[in-house]
Amino acid sequence: MKISGNILKMKSELEDVVHYELPIGDQSINMNALLGEHITLQFEGQINCIKCGRRTKTSFQQGFCFPCFQSAPEADPAIIRPELDQAHLGISRDMEWAKKYSLTEHVVYLAVSSGLKVGVTRASQYTTRWIDQGAIHALIIAHTPYRQLAGLIEVELKDHFADKTNWRHMLSNQIVEGIDLLQEKSKAANLLSNDLQQYLTEDNTLTRISYPVSQYPQKIKSINLDKNPAYKGKLCGIKGQYLLFEDQYVINVRKYGGYFLNIEM
Repeated sequence: MKISGNILKMKSELEDVVHYELPIGDQSINMNALLGEHITLQFEGQINCIKCGRRTKTSFQQGFCFPCFQSAPEADPAIIRPELDQAHLGISRDMEWAKKYSLTEHVVYLAVSSGLKVGVTRASQYTTRWIDQGAIHALIIAHTPYRQLAGLIEVELKDHFADKTNWRHMLSNQIVEGIDLLQEKSKAANLLSNDLQQYLTEDNTLTRISYPVSQYPQKIKSINLDKNPAYKGKLCGIKGQYLLFEDQYVINVRKYGGYFLNIEM
């Protein structure tokens, strides 16, 4: 069976084991059902912007053409650095977009993907964010009414907590053991300035996440579709936004948003 089309990042659902669907063209592939199967990926040399659809030679920030990278609210620098968001001041690339995505409840969280990290995301999608980062357990520590405030909390905590995931350790299942998220939440609360402590939550719900992986790679090799447009391998796992193959190769699906692929199963 072969399916062709432009791909987007995988959609995920938090179940006993995370369920993944890969959007491709106007279809969707159940990726969990392909575990243990051989898959062929063929990049056809065509990239379309995930925002406007125009053809582009180069993809910016995981799927945008250069004009959209410069103008689309989804590519604003505040997406990566939420403390820079100015929507609460009436300043945004697109205020209508900002009302839905910036001027809405956000959460600050602690998660363990490889080691402990702090992060920010919208309250409506925190489990999706955790899955995308390959977290195995996570805990919300604060709720804020808009994005910039969550960013300010993160900035205060980044001197004491990492804000990035070691993706190689995450994919090879090299996880720092013995991290007590409730203890770390208490530590974080004591580190915050008084004006930000009001956003802390007393909810100590811990979320645990399991991924469909039968075998973790130990010597990770990355698939680069720009240099080698064809790849065939046996799928042995999915974690974060990565497909893991039996021969130690991995591919970050999100990186290739807007790429036109032939996928043969």
